[in-house]
Amino acid sequence: MDRSEPGFDAMSRANAFKSGMRRFASGVALITSAAAGHRAGLVATAISSVSTAPPTLLVCINRNASAHEVIDRSKVYAVNLLAAADLDLVDVFSKSARRAERVTSGDWQTQITGAPVLASALAAFDCKVVQRLACETHTIFLGEVLQVGIAGQDVDPLLYMDSAFRRLERAA
Repeated sequence: MDRSEPGFDAMSRANAFKSGMRRFASGVALITSAAAGHRAGLVATAISSVSTAPPTLLVCINRNASAHEVIDRSKVYAVNLLAAADLDLVDVFSKSARRAERVTSGDWQTQITGAPVLASALAAFDCKVVQRLACETHTIFLGEVLQVGIAGQDVDPLLYMDSAFRRLERAA
């Protein structure tokens, strides 16, 4: 169907958008935060660098996510880029029934903001929220990166594409 035709309704457009975005391979991250002794987190692929002066990352968080309120209240979050070896954490962070296990499974530390940082992350960015924007069902949080932790050199990233987790195959 030609997307410019009048018959291309909002539902068709939304489904086409989802199908198209599934083709976008991206790294997988755990977004974590802490407020008043409560730790929270979620799995995300909707992250992006914004600037290097100052270093800024954005995360898009659904307002229905349990971590949304914690990030909104604390004004801090960490972006933990997952290695392929951390695939088991995706199940913990994506299922509501396992919410109590989040930020307790794995080796967690804190840096400047107090947001939980995964020791085995490919890279972990400790951020303070400098701006928030409401957009439909989500909030876009822009965070100034205060500290970065980087894993060793030979670590394989966890990727997500076409509704499946993947590993990056190294060229010969």
